[in-house]
Amino acid sequence: MRIHMRFHHVLLVFVICTVAYVASAAGQASAIPTARLIQPEELLKILESAAAQKPLMIQVGSHVLYTQAHIPGSEYIGAASSETGLEQLRKRVQSLPRTKSIVLYCGCCPWSHCPNVKPAYEALAAMGFTNVKVLYIAENFGADWVNKGYPVVKGE
Repeated sequence: MRIHMRFHHVLLVFVICTVAYVASAAGQASAIPTARLIQPEELLKILESAAAQKPLMIQVGSHVLYTQAHIPGSEYIGAASSETGLEQLRKRVQSLPRTKSIVLYCGCCPWSHCPNVKPAYEALAAMGFTNVKVLYIAENFGADWVNKGYPVVKGE
């Protein structure tokens, strides 16, 4: 009986820890300060402006999403929810001036569930980058960029 009770205790602790982990992962993007967000319409104006200096745009979501459609001129770096993706991101920007304009985006899922943009944003902030914006994609890249007729490139 004592072993049976101990098993239930261990199982309960496991379930609580799992739920806490999932809850902390969901909504990560919502923790990014509003001042660090850029709306799709605002980014489009910058990209279409002949006078504006173009930011480095980095897609930090899945490779499948990137090959289906991505913002022209953006680079795929790897999913920032993984250490491999974060390492690729750090490597890509290491030699850049810390004032370089950078826009991160994902679009894998609704904003409140995106596991990629917050780790990418935090990695760049930790490296001292001061001009980083995150593209606010409320639902997903298809609904908030592609379906609005904004420019896209397909493939690599």
